[in-house]
Amino acid sequence: MKRRNILAKPDWLKIDLPKTSEYAWMNKTIKENNLHTICTSGKCPNAAECWANGTATFMILGNICTRACKFCNVSTGKPLPPDPKEPERIARSVKIMKLKHAVITSVDRDDLSDGGAAIWVETIKQTKKLNPNTTIEVLIPDFYGDEKLINSVIEAEPEVISHNLETVRRLTPKIRSRAKYDVSLSVLQIVAKSDSTNAKSGIMLGLGEEYEEIIETIKDIANTGAKILTLGQYLQPTIKHAPVHKYVSPREFEKLKNIALTYGFKHVESSPLVRSSYHAEKHVQ
Repeated sequence: MKRRNILAKPDWLKIDLPKTSEYAWMNKTIKENNLHTICTSGKCPNAAECWANGTATFMILGNICTRACKFCNVSTGKPLPPDPKEPERIARSVKIMKLKHAVITSVDRDDLSDGGAAIWVETIKQTKKLNPNTTIEVLIPDFYGDEKLINSVIEAEPEVISHNLETVRRLTPKIRSRAKYDVSLSVLQIVAKSDSTNAKSGIMLGLGEEYEEIIETIKDIANTGAKILTLGQYLQPTIKHAPVHKYVSPREFEKLKNIALTYGFKHVESSPLVRSSYHAEKHVQ
């Protein structure tokens, strides 16, 4: 079997997490209270900066996904039934961590008739009730493109609703399990129509997309009415996942940011280490 060449990671992706007082306090709080954040489980390179700004990301509806996307390291299989006490735990976690801004995401739950929407709504409501001064961003699945389910999340009034396209149209069938490019665009359109929240999306670069395809995807997202965009470098979680075809330079990311701003986005985060929740607290404004 021919062995695939693995690209060497460039210097701009090699960082050490700063040991700030906020980082140390948050790490200690998470461990002492047995809290679960994507920041720690995903080993996010921006954790220290986000925590210093009072932001953290939580995952709900368990840790087993019904999809098997080629970029994601979350386990795939048969999930456990939703935990009705989870919304309360998330709300208490936000309070314990003294967050100014909370980001909530989830696995895909295609095993549930509502895709987990009821738990999403209850989590937002309880988090807001216990933390009235904390703003909320939710990074939602596609809910099969069901407008009624998406509207139920909108009506819970999180300040930002994000749904990521993740990659370009051509690569979507190869990279995103079950997801449809046009369905994701329709989700963003539904969110963007609302006056009560901000629509946001993001894509990863380095999966084999062409430059023209990146620009096309940025245009497609802008045409939905979404005003917030994140562009970051794809990093291969394990050898079983999609390989990195290219490490995009910081200069290229900056160029793409400037292009995206010409299409009407209000906020664009674009650099190799950007992840969906990077500078999330600024996107509420």
